[in-house]
Amino acid sequence: MKIKNVKVHLRKLIKNKKGNILKYISKKDVFIKQFGEVYFSYINKNKTKGWNLHKKNKCFIICLYGQVLVHLIDQRKLSKSFNQEMKINLNSSKGKILEIPSKVYFSLNSKKKDSIICNFLEFPHSKRETIKASKVKQYLIPN
Repeated sequence: MKIKNVKVHLRKLIKNKKGNILKYISKKDVFIKQFGEVYFSYINKNKTKGWNLHKKNKCFIICLYGQVLVHLIDQRKLSKSFNQEMKINLNSSKGKILEIPSKVYFSLNSKKKDSIICNFLEFPHSKRETIKASKVKQYLIPN
């Protein structure tokens, strides 16, 4: 099932013998409204991080290393996709940015090896703006 306003933006991966170049964010990107902060998150093999929900922030996640399964659950009560789920694989060999709207829970799981993601936020991170949960619906993430 597709969650409303979850989007994948394809990025240009420039092949280079000395090491590829991945263009991530540009001022020219129309889907970026403003800059808040960027952070990197390491996810260990066979581990899941989440559940996270941002009340106002929109997240733009890209996998820099490894492979990550992103599990999303829409919690926007007025959305046509309320309570629907969606799973998207991100990996470092594809130039994909996953746009996650506010009020959508997400978790990140690294299956094959350790992974690294980069998350671009429109507003600086705030504990008051973020909800963290160990269980959403029937999905439990152990500490």
